[in-house]
Amino acid sequence: MKFKMIEVQSDIKPVKPNYVLALILISTMIIFVSGCITLGKDFSEANVSSITIGVTTKNEVRRLFGSPWLSGVQDGQPAWTYGIYDYSLFGKRKAKDLLVQFDDQGKVSSFTFSTTDHDE
Repeated sequence: MKFKMIEVQSDIKPVKPNYVLALILISTMIIFVSGCITLGKDFSEANVSSITIGVTTKNEVRRLFGSPWLSGVQDGQPAWTYGIYDYSLFGKRKAKDLLVQFDDQGKVSSFTFSTTDHDE
């Protein structure tokens, strides 16, 4: 009696680990467990004292602080916002923002700086 070997082909391919998906899942879990999120863009608060109402221009503000995180209109005037906001479920929340309003000539008409960090 002779046996003949039959080769069986299968379309089943071995499963390769998806490292990108695993990295995304692990990162998401770390963020969820740590409970922290940061929004905005940091800026140098040391430059706030360089702003002079009626003198400082949009170009000078951009040179001092970079591009604004948000821009829009407030009280009918163009306004730029620079801000960074750190939120945490378990730790200290921090916020720092600068709102700059401009007049029709593109000069600062008002500005407000606020921070939750009073150690500086």
